[in-house]
Amino acid sequence: MNTSDISSKETNAPLIDVKNLVVHYETDDGVVEAVNNVSFQLNRGETLGLVGETGAGKTTIALSLMRLLPVPPSHVIQGSIALEGEDLMSKSEKEMRKIRGRKISMIFQDPMTALNPVHRVGDQIAEVISLHQHVTNKEATVKAMEMLQMVGIPAERYSDYPHQFSGGMKQRVVIAIAPACQPELIIADEPTTALDVTIQAQVLELMKDLRKQFNTAMLLITHDFGVVAEICDRCAVIYAGEIVEYGTVAHIFNHPMHPYTLGLFNSLPSMNEDVDYLKSIPGLMVDPMDLPNYCSFYDRCGYRCDECQSGEPEFVEVEPGHFVKCMVRTKEGGAIDGIA
Repeated sequence: MNTSDISSKETNAPLIDVKNLVVHYETDDGVVEAVNNVSFQLNRGETLGLVGETGAGKTTIALSLMRLLPVPPSHVIQGSIALEGEDLMSKSEKEMRKIRGRKISMIFQDPMTALNPVHRVGDQIAEVISLHQHVTNKEATVKAMEMLQMVGIPAERYSDYPHQFSGGMKQRVVIAIAPACQPELIIADEPTTALDVTIQAQVLELMKDLRKQFNTAMLLITHDFGVVAEICDRCAVIYAGEIVEYGTVAHIFNHPMHPYTLGLFNSLPSMNEDVDYLKSIPGLMVDPMDLPNYCSFYDRCGYRCDECQSGEPEFVEVEPGHFVKCMVRTKEGGAIDGIA
């Protein structure tokens, strides 16, 4: 069983269906195996969180959905990405330009680079609307003002430039652009990074409101389990370019199965006890240019056994809708000490 079995368990026709996605980067030092056989589905109105350390392959997955990976050095080795049953991998760049913004939109991690510093923020929203909807310039301007107001920015600030906004306000502008054409899917890449706690809470509440208002599906990329708990329905834990655990938020939070997932939770600070230092997962993530032919988490795992080096672990459904890729779990068919 592999991650493609996640897709087969879904009964409703999905909005987005990713199967066996493999992405490599060619560099002067060798081939970086960034994404390895990733599969998942996302339904309308649903939010899926991709969680993992920096370098796990989360953003590469997102850019693959948008067909924004730079070629070269990146290459999609295999896999399929379907939006409403249509294969995005076979689309031309001209066809993808019509899809981006209208059917799939992305909230990029850094609003400083996502916004053009020499154009008014309102014009940047209006441009997206004009490109994808048959409206006049005046109608696009009015719609852009409405989008600004929806994210809590007065319409009078339409003519302001990005440098006149704070970091949190810039992020609100970027979020206003994403749903401007009411896309089917919004991809949010670390949307709350570098924001203070108060602004982060406001941004998350805004994203939830947008999802309710437009019934938009969201793919949320983050390393923050708090954000996942706040906004997501399902969660996929990514390690070294592959999904090692997948399930509902209740599954992942109440019954974490994979040792890596447990390590992530153990590294979180506790409100109930004083500690001198936070727990961490020992070692570093495996080199993506030298992936082993067995469990990629082996060297950092406190539950490893000899069988863990015998080959790739299978992706096992441990309870309905809850999948884990762990040799110990497969071997024992149940809980391992400290997990579940």
